Amino acid sequence: MGKLGLALFALLLSAACGDDDGGSEAIRSGVGDACATTDECVHDDQECLAEFKGGYCGRRDCVEDADCPEGSACVTEDGMNYCFLVCVDKQDCNLRRTVDEESNCSGSADFVEDSLNRKACIPPSGT
Repeated sequence: MGKLGLALFALLLSAACGDDDGGSEAIRSGVGDACATTDECVHDDQECLAEFKGGYCGRRDCVEDADCPEGSACVTEDGMNYCFLVCVDKQDCNLRRTVDEESNCSGSADFVEDSLNRKACIPPSGT
């Protein structure tokens, strides 16, 4: 029973501590969040990109992925470059967005660097 108890304790301890750090740097810093003003964006190096429906906390004018927080990538959309979240599916894009302003997880995003079969969260255009 001692070994089983120790194993159970270790399992419970690892579950309690976990390795869930809140996602990628981009998610922790609020990239992709809906916003009405830049004040609503978590980090000072982001702005509310009002050209997208519901706003989009992020960065514009990136030149390469290194200009973006880890977990996001430099993508060209409507002739401008933005740091957009990378995703596996649509739910990755909409942690803090309403149904009316959902972003899509798109495999046809125009990545500035090699797409490496990545997908990006593309917010809806317009206000």
